[in-house]
Amino acid sequence: MNISLKFYKLSLALLISFPFLSCDVDVNESYSPPPLSTITEFVASNSDLSNLAAALSAADGNLLSLLNGGNYTLLAPNNFAFELFLANNGFTSIDEVPTDILENILLNHVISGTVRSSDLTTAVSGYTSTNATNTDGDFLSMYFSTNNGVVFNGVTRVLNPDIAASNGVVHVVDLLIELPTVVTFATTNPGFETLVTALTRDDLSEDFVSILSTTTEPAPFTVFAPTNEAFSSLFSERGVESLNDIDTAILESTLGTHVVAEANVRSEDLSDGMSITTIGDDLTISVGTGSQLVDLNGRTANIIAVNIQAHNGVIHVIDNVMLPQL
Repeated sequence: MNISLKFYKLSLALLISFPFLSCDVDVNESYSPPPLSTITEFVASNSDLSNLAAALSAADGNLLSLLNGGNYTLLAPNNFAFELFLANNGFTSIDEVPTDILENILLNHVISGTVRSSDLTTAVSGYTSTNATNTDGDFLSMYFSTNNGVVFNGVTRVLNPDIAASNGVVHVVDLLIELPTVVTFATTNPGFETLVTALTRDDLSEDFVSILSTTTEPAPFTVFAPTNEAFSSLFSERGVESLNDIDTAILESTLGTHVVAEANVRSEDLSDGMSITTIGDDLTISVGTGSQLVDLNGRTANIIAVNIQAHNGVIHVIDNVMLPQL
């Protein structure tokens, strides 16, 4: 009986101590998380991005290799986004899209550096640059807003944000982001709401929206875009309540004074005393501590934001409305 009792006590002691020994082993073992995939590897392994993978492979520019290195943010359209793009543009497959155009459209989804959704929501709204270019090689801009989710150029919404990759981050989006025109940026930024209302007034003889949407002659355009506040100041200056109180011919001439045709004039192209010929009246550039426009009436406007680059031109934001010669 004594031998059996001793054996029982020894067995019980071993059973009690065994879990503690096991815990000691677990604590001492180091854990290494699996390595992150590159952006290219992530796209290739995701079944809902198979159309994107095919497009990256088909396009000019060796984009698969590009997104396998460097540090990038990819806005990745899902399969449905590609199907919609093909249908809307009369293509039956990705292979029918000209490879140079496909390359630039895809590069319009690539931002240099790592941009997380929190970076965008902190900024609330604004512009960033993509790796797509115009014919001069200038990188195209992209407008983002975050009031109702993260949205790019007014239409493309982030569905699945902040997928970490070893060389950046991926955000899955619901629509392709097509190459923007100056109209794209005017209509997506609420700060240009009054300007858009003026451009689309139905009594104008010129269809400004159609003209400024074209990518052929008389493109490219340079647009000096007055803010909503600039128009409010004009109404006070002229003693009117709204755009409806401005004569059609004067409004049309005023709008033309903000548009340069057949020239993509960026801020670095501006020089002091430079005369700019618009489709309305001429303007003069004054470059001092800040760049200003001067109209033929001697009125001035500060250029408060520059180089919002579209595929068919560039926008500079101004804080006053320029007027034709009165």
